[in-house]
Amino acid sequence: MSADEKLTYASAGVDIDAADDSKHRIKKLVESTFTAGARGAFGGFGGMFRVPEGAKKPLLVASADGVGTKIKTAIEADRHDTIGHCLVNHCVNDILVQGAKPLFFLDYVAFGKLIPSVVEGVVAGVSAGCRENGASLIGGETAEMPGVYTPPDYDLAGFIVGWVEEDQVITSAGVKDGDVLVGLGSTGLHTNGYSLARRIVAERLKLGPHDVFPEHGGKSVADVMLAVHRSYLPILGGALGRIHAMAHITGGGIPGNLDRALPSHCDAVVDTTSWEIPALFRVLEEAGQVDRAEMYRAFNMGVGMIVITDTAGASYIRDLASQAGVANWTIGHIRPGTGRVHLV
Repeated sequence: MSADEKLTYASAGVDIDAADDSKHRIKKLVESTFTAGARGAFGGFGGMFRVPEGAKKPLLVASADGVGTKIKTAIEADRHDTIGHCLVNHCVNDILVQGAKPLFFLDYVAFGKLIPSVVEGVVAGVSAGCRENGASLIGGETAEMPGVYTPPDYDLAGFIVGWVEEDQVITSAGVKDGDVLVGLGSTGLHTNGYSLARRIVAERLKLGPHDVFPEHGGKSVADVMLAVHRSYLPILGGALGRIHAMAHITGGGIPGNLDRALPSHCDAVVDTTSWEIPALFRVLEEAGQVDRAEMYRAFNMGVGMIVITDTAGASYIRDLASQAGVANWTIGHIRPGTGRVHLV
């Protein structure tokens, strides 16, 4: 390009026409998530949502997150319609542990080169997650940032706001000696540990996204690695009054998350023989020669949520999980201590 040639936004790497096409593609997807509290229309500068009618002393509970390097697996597999679902479910679980239910969600997707069909796939996943959890997708941002991201790479983040009555917030204060730990099964890696998992799959197993993953009945690497992060709201949403505390098992594994649900005068004892570790984690452990302690720090090891409750509550929660077809186990107990987690 000569020095005197006229420049445009497109010549600088930002395609406004592609952005407009993307907005047209996602309009119906976004509107499909609108619940009774949603106000305004698609395309506004800000999203609006009404505080639930009948709320007495509502607290808003907010969280933001991404999907980590799981997004690289989606990019390499050219499969973009589940990663957004993972993002919503992760955020829903994060506020659920405080007793909050979702009101609305916003997403942010940033590309090196904006491809409308990829935007559509990502937002389709976000919309599916919002519909599953009763959240309205009331806004978001799609950015094209040449020079920051190298095509086909993109990044995805989400922001959730939920609510809970102030006197129903779940905290560690309800945990007491003799309480029971109930583990609820994960669907796989969820959205954590992918930097290690991807390295093991690529460098040790030498598998690409469309190759068969060992010990998974012919499923591909993409099938296994892109399994949607489970939302525990459908199981636990109606039982929050019986729960003393919860831990969403994300980065840091069981020891790095369960301690966040403990008061300073209690310890959690987790019996690691009480559930069968799924084949996915066994394959990664063997192929990567990863120490078992490191496995528990990097991955959820098949347990995506831990509920702390009394004996009767544990039976009730387990029945709910079984009715929903979700694996569940009594995996330990609470004892006097100093806020530590013991894996035995």
